[in-house]
Amino acid sequence: MTDAVKVGFVPFSTAARGVLVVFCDDALKFGPQATKALGGTAGSVKRAAAASRFKGKSGAVLDILAPEGLKAGRLLVVGTGKAADLKPIDFLKFGGKLASKISGGSEDVLVVADNASGSMRAAQAVSLASGIRLRAYRFDRYKTKKKDDDNAPMKAQFSIAVSDVAAVKKAYTPESHIVDGVVLARELVNEPPNILFPVEFARRATQLRKLGVQVDVLDVAAMTKLKMGALLGVGQGSSHDSRTVVMRWNGGKRGEQPIAFIGKGVCFDTGGISIKPAGSMEDMKGDMGGAACVVGLMHVLAARKAKVNVVGAIGIVENMPDGNAQRPGDIVTSMSGQTIEIINTDAEGRLVLADVLWYVAQKYKPKFMIDLATLTGAILVALGIDYAGLFSNNDKLSERLMEAGQETGERVWRMPLGPEYDKQIDSQFADMKNTGGRNGGSITAAQFLQRFVDNTPWAHLDIAGTAMGVPASDLNRSWGSGFGVRLLNRLVADHYEAKK
Repeated sequence: MTDAVKVGFVPFSTAARGVLVVFCDDALKFGPQATKALGGTAGSVKRAAAASRFKGKSGAVLDILAPEGLKAGRLLVVGTGKAADLKPIDFLKFGGKLASKISGGSEDVLVVADNASGSMRAAQAVSLASGIRLRAYRFDRYKTKKKDDDNAPMKAQFSIAVSDVAAVKKAYTPESHIVDGVVLARELVNEPPNILFPVEFARRATQLRKLGVQVDVLDVAAMTKLKMGALLGVGQGSSHDSRTVVMRWNGGKRGEQPIAFIGKGVCFDTGGISIKPAGSMEDMKGDMGGAACVVGLMHVLAARKAKVNVVGAIGIVENMPDGNAQRPGDIVTSMSGQTIEIINTDAEGRLVLADVLWYVAQKYKPKFMIDLATLTGAILVALGIDYAGLFSNNDKLSERLMEAGQETGERVWRMPLGPEYDKQIDSQFADMKNTGGRNGGSITAAQFLQRFVDNTPWAHLDIAGTAMGVPASDLNRSWGSGFGVRLLNRLVADHYEAKK
């Protein structure tokens, strides 16, 4: 992983050379340090604001080139809106806004971290830095021409001026690991499927060993011995062997029951024999967004030395339609012993998760399990791209996930479960079938997964609308979003880590 920008912290006395950034509220009031940095130009800045109809609304940016009276060649004024309306996540977005205004090439950017209320707190300055890095990330590894502004790699140096440099640097260290985890998840989702096939994905996950994560890779022989017939059935039509990767971070008390995160990792999904239409099939390289999130999350927890025991498990397959591929009408036996009639080979992610969920539940007896999967197109119909679907058998876990979603901006919306939906996946030939039809498709998929959690507190996040291909936002211009890493890290930090 490499950063598109460099972000550091400096004292307020630092002079601006290239781009100067200051903040103002909706009354166009500047903080004392911003006023000092602006010198005698504050009045002319307000006149420029009036001419541009800039009113200091939250996230609005006034861009002034060659401001008279300043050594800086460019001035950016970022509106913070009403002080009473400010939320912690706003500062993350402000950082993203700043990064979006800096084009390709090298620039020296000084950000004066104060506002009308005075110096920003350490957490706010840290959020600015994280937002800058998240928005600046781009995936251009395979571009050979990077000379124009749109493709030129950004080499900006952002210096955030604060009152206590040492305190902010200390606060930033764990937050920088969170950004690293998001970037790792984005990298995995963005990789092309001829590069990131199951064995290569597993190899990249083993790199977490450098951080102290225990990583075990189950090959086809090991999964066959475990009788993971549901997962293996999905991958049997591919020339690339399937893998299950189990990652363990033991940062909590010795012997303490772990928490668990499980990810769907379909490196490419043609739909199998029930092949998908050609249009946008290239997007199915991102059908491993859940697994990418779990790897990114494990990176974060290990890098910041989270005081908790965690299991991260991912089932990694490729769903291809060759002569050995499973067929509609086949019946497979899952690790749990339950049999599954294959109605549609494109309903493959739930088969992968079924065996991994059961394996984790039986082997590790976790306090809870949360799985993430780009599971159904139906969740896009229900929720669009702004919320992930949340399904759960546990109210407390659901409430905590929704709270963490509001705090991080990675929001989830709880969807129903119930025996009425469960009937849709009953089969006349096996214990169940792998799809319940068009109506309530996201719900019946979750009902299917619930049959493999063995009464463990559990939540399923359907991230098909949020993990990939979403429009550019304040915090992301990448095709892969890394959705879920910040959400789940916040959940762990708030509720499941030992207190210092």
